[in-house]
Amino acid sequence: MYEIRFRHDINLLDIAWHGLFSSDAVAAYAREAKARFAAEGFSPGYLLRMDMSHSAVQPKDAVAAFREHLGEGKFPRASRIAIVTPSVIAKMQVRREMTQPYLRIFEAAEPALQWLLNGDGERA
Repeated sequence: MYEIRFRHDINLLDIAWHGLFSSDAVAAYAREAKARFAAEGFSPGYLLRMDMSHSAVQPKDAVAAFREHLGEGKFPRASRIAIVTPSVIAKMQVRREMTQPYLRIFEAAEPALQWLLNGDGERA
């Protein structure tokens, strides 16, 4: 359903979603992400790329669970966030739920990574 990779060489938390989450799956995902973040020795200010190109728009209960488990102040803050999704509806959902001014949405993974590494923090 998801992959979480920590790239110490570029201070990147690289996440890929591969399906729909249930509220229980969100809770397990949040526990794993938080535990691995600490175990990997990451700290606030990292780069975050979330590739949602292989997952659909998330159900309302999953979105509520994401807010509950990973919402404002519940996970260390990134310095830049790049979301990858070609879906217009998923982009709308992301813009509604993730309002950070240091977030940008891309249709492909490589431009997202380039922006993270060289970006100016501007929101798309």
